[in-house]
Amino acid sequence: MKRKPPPSPFEAQRKAAQRAALNALKRARRSAEKAGVSLSDWEGEFLDSVGERVKTHGRAFADPEKGAPGQALSAMQGRKLKEITAKAKGEEPKRRWGRKRDL
Repeated sequence: MKRKPPPSPFEAQRKAAQRAALNALKRARRSAEKAGVSLSDWEGEFLDSVGERVKTHGRAFADPEKGAPGQALSAMQGRKLKEITAKAKGEEPKRRWGRKRDL
């Protein structure tokens, strides 16, 4: 009886990143539903399409320069997912540019 060779560390890391991304997408949607926050059409479509691409291809972006190798989401997709999660929790969106000035 032949034994299956052990999975490569890279493959294990890639599968773990895929599971983490899928879990984060599910958590974002569930927390929004639980809190009663209505996501915009774009946000709902984003969560659906990214989830489908991760399930089908193992990652949600094609250009390797947009994300780290072995990661399931690109940098911008990760940022948008954090923004959707913060919206579901009722937190204020973080300012992206400059600083807040006293007027």
